[in-house]
Order: sequence, then C-alpha cells, then structure tokens
Amino acid sequence: MQREQGHDQAQQSQTGGCQCGQVRYRLSAEPQALFICHCRECQKQSASAFGISVIMASHAVTLLSGNLKSWTRATDSGRVLTCFFCPDCGTRLWHGDKDKAPSVSIKGGSLDQPPDLSKAVHIWVNRKLSGVIVPPEAVCFAAEPPPD
Repeated sequence: MQREQGHDQAQQSQTGGCQCGQVRYRLSAEPQALFICHCRECQKQSASAFGISVIMASHAVTLLSGNLKSWTRATDSGRVLTCFFCPDCGTRLWHGDKDKAPSVSIKGGSLDQPPDLSKAVHIWVNRKLSGVIVPPEAVCFAAEPPPD
C-alpha cells in the first residue's frame, strides 16, 4: 500500500476503481480481513475460479468519482447481499451498503495495487474448482466462516 500524509499522522491509503475508469474510490485504513471465496456466486461474479474479498470498515471507503448502481441477491447463508458496480462497464466494486453496514467487501481485482493473497483465508472450499490448489498452510472453511 502507498503511504499518504494526513494532517497529524500518516495513514494507510489505497485506491481502486472500475475497468473503464469512471468510478474511483479510496481506502483509508488497513483491511480487517482478506478472503478468497470459492463459492459458485463468486466464480460467476469474477468469471474466474474464485473471488477476492478485502473486508474494510465502511467509514474507510470513500467514493472519489463516478456513480454506482446496485442490485441485491440472496446468499447461501440466507442473508441478502447488496452488490455495487459501475453502471458503464459493469465492474463489481464492493458488496455491502457502506452507508448502512459497519463493513463492506471490496472486490480485490478492482484495487490498483492487487492484494497479497499469501495470508488470505479460503472460504467455501467445498465448492473449489478441481485443479485449484490451496496452500497447505492456509486457513480454510468448507463453507462460510463463523461470525466474529
């Protein structure tokens, strides 16, 4: 992450945005958690083998430019998830309503500096695609991890 000088002290800051560049955001704190999710919904959303979720305190996420659209879907755990994306290119940027929830899940591929996945927690590994190798030292959950 880059360092940005604040008024009285330095704080962590990282930026990200959508594929077309219309939407930009800044993260002003360290992540609370990092997950690699192997569920079918994350596979569909990312059009890949898994999704990367960088959990951030909502107050540390600032929309710098552009507008977002959202839609909601049911999750396997029975909750409702609000998904925010760029209305122009469709890039998914985060899950969770930062104006209503204490934390949101930033989609790792939207960050300008990709996250280091070496310490990521792997979830929904019971739905992992064949051939995807999870490091033996990784913390794993067969489905959704228990709440904190």
